[in-house]
Amino acid sequence: MQKISFITLLLALIFSQEINAQNNLSLKEAVTIAIQNSYDIKLVENTAAIAKNNNNYGVAGGMPTVTATGTNNNTLTTINQTFPDPSRNTTRSGVDGSTLNGGLSATMILFNGYRIAATKDRLASIEKQTEAALQVQMLNTSSTVMQQYYNVIRQAAFLKTIEKSIEASEQRVAIVKTRQAIGVANQTDLLQSSLDLNALLQAKQNQLLVLDQVKADLYNSMVVPANSHYVFTDSIQVDQQLNLSDIESKMKAHPLLQSAQQLINVNQFLEKETKALMYPTLRANTGFNYNSNKSAAGFILLNESYGPFLGFNLSIPIYTGSTSKRAYKNAQINTVSAKIQYDNTAQDLATELFKTYQNYQNSIKQTPTEIENYTMSDALLALVMEKFKLGQATIVEVKQAQQSFEAAGFRLTSLRFSAKIAEIELKRLSNQLSF
Repeated sequence: MQKISFITLLLALIFSQEINAQNNLSLKEAVTIAIQNSYDIKLVENTAAIAKNNNNYGVAGGMPTVTATGTNNNTLTTINQTFPDPSRNTTRSGVDGSTLNGGLSATMILFNGYRIAATKDRLASIEKQTEAALQVQMLNTSSTVMQQYYNVIRQAAFLKTIEKSIEASEQRVAIVKTRQAIGVANQTDLLQSSLDLNALLQAKQNQLLVLDQVKADLYNSMVVPANSHYVFTDSIQVDQQLNLSDIESKMKAHPLLQSAQQLINVNQFLEKETKALMYPTLRANTGFNYNSNKSAAGFILLNESYGPFLGFNLSIPIYTGSTSKRAYKNAQINTVSAKIQYDNTAQDLATELFKTYQNYQNSIKQTPTEIENYTMSDALLALVMEKFKLGQATIVEVKQAQQSFEAAGFRLTSLRFSAKIAEIELKRLSNQLSF
């Protein structure tokens, strides 16, 4: 019996550990879940799938069109026929008749100014453009989740700073109560210490609300329930080796620029398609026809014809009201606009990258000083608390030391977060975001 209880306890412990392990959420897991569940990514994936499906010679008009037709009409007519020979005259009503027509035809474009080739190239460029758009969406989703994940870490660090300051305030209240019990502290000191403690407790409650809200934002990006419970395992670690020239060189491969380049290609192929409207079009037609006419009376009781056919159709545009020329001119203008859009996108990316790198460098340079300030403020708080215990420091000095510690903790956490966000943005802009 004891053996069974021991095994049950062991299994429960293992199961509990597995549940706890499943509740752990690393940055990599958060991004992976978001990429799998993101509605935005799924919508872009559908667009890319449609573009891939359309990238076909048949859609471009390069495949033959085969059509089968069939018609069967039954008639009931009155016949009145007069001949030079009266014996051949025929007058009948309610004569049955039928007409049966059937055929199989195939049409294929042999030449249309290379418009089919241009259309096929345009469809291929559209497919590449949607693939680049999908990469952009995946980059943006990953970047958003990473920023939200580290924001949770930041808000949790703010909470820890407040909780440590609360510990100091609780010690201060306890010390003042002890002193008041032996008659060496007045009611004013106790009230002030209690007020400061209550203010920090309220700040903690507000920070808990902020923490829950930023978690909800992250869960929304991951497309999981807002009331999910995860344990965040990663911390803010900044890559301090990023180089501006290296990032700028890799920015040229950004999928946003690739998408803009494909848009230029699409418009260039549209130019060729539009220009092809000015050229002759040659089609080949072939097939097999069958015709049958039956009648119960009249001149002809049965008339059948069937056989294959082969022909060519040549269409030469002579005058279309200059619509083709205008359409070609508009296509050229659209190509110029696409090139301008590419230059504008490249300029925006370069400017954003430069500004982000400045923020990154500024945060990196300030971090050592802020770490030193935090270390000194922590040591100062500990020292002042010891002096307060010995009666060598006032409540005002303790409060000032607490405020210095809180401000230093908030600044250091914010600075690290700012540097990490800048790092993420730099890697997103240079298409080298990893997790």
